[in-house]
Amino acid sequence: MAAVAGGLGRPRRRWKNLLEEKRVLGPLLIAPAVIFVLIVVGVPLAWSLYLSLTDATGGSLSGKFIGLDNFTEAWHDQNFRTALENTLIITFSAQVIVVIGAAVLSHFLVRDFRGKWFVRFLVILPWAAPVALVTILWLWIFDSLFSVVNWTLKETHTVGAVCSLFDVGSGCGANNPPQWLGHPNLAIFAIIMVQAWRVLPFAVIIFIAGRASIPAEVDDAAKIDGAGPLKKLWYVDLPLQLPIALVAVLFGIVFTAADFAVVWLLTRGGPFNSTQVLTTWSESIGIESTRVGAGAAISLYLFPLLAAVTILMLFFARRAQVS
Repeated sequence: MAAVAGGLGRPRRRWKNLLEEKRVLGPLLIAPAVIFVLIVVGVPLAWSLYLSLTDATGGSLSGKFIGLDNFTEAWHDQNFRTALENTLIITFSAQVIVVIGAAVLSHFLVRDFRGKWFVRFLVILPWAAPVALVTILWLWIFDSLFSVVNWTLKETHTVGAVCSLFDVGSGCGANNPPQWLGHPNLAIFAIIMVQAWRVLPFAVIIFIAGRASIPAEVDDAAKIDGAGPLKKLWYVDLPLQLPIALVAVLFGIVFTAADFAVVWLLTRGGPFNSTQVLTTWSESIGIESTRVGAGAAISLYLFPLLAAVTILMLFFARRAQVS
């Protein structure tokens, strides 16, 4: 009996020892995440790639193989080029605002002051609120009749300066305030501000976490050298936070470039398709025009763009961390 019990116990111990090995435990723990990504991301991506090579239309998930015709047709379409240009302008302009705003806000939010928790709550709120809900609120802010922005410009007598800055035209003035969502330049600016406002809380959290990793000796040395708040921010804090700041910028680029709701709810790509981005133009062609294959090809233009940006940002983040 003892021999039999010993024989049964050895396989159990063998399996237990096997699970404790790094070469087995590591892949076993990461397998659920890999399977989830393959199902949620890999399968739709592969299916979109298939559809982009066909002439599939609405009501059918299959079509005749046409090669790269959908990609070449999209590239020669002026509306597609406008959407691609708008995607790049909105994405990178919003990230510039986000980085500057996050650096300044995090610099003050790490200090102790009365009501600090409430200010942090207000900063994080845009990230926690539903995108559709907050975008509808921005619709009221930029409304042609009830815009609080136009009211502020009137009270400060700066309507003319704003009209000249954005080259709105002679029809814009004190008696005719800017139509923020009705003029191409103003509408692009409005979208940039909403995208920056939406991503800013995440970047602020990342910057605050980066500041917490800076040794206290560095702050003490900066104070001894007589560095003021701005010099300390520019010469000490930002260089030390560069790797984590690049990660925040990377996430911001992905979130903004792949966003659909903000542009769709604010302008629906108007006026006259002047604010279309790749996501909204893909929906317009693939869903509204029922050209599923062409819409899939337009959306896939985002993939190499975001992949190149991701590789580039991670490369710079690694070099900054090593140096």
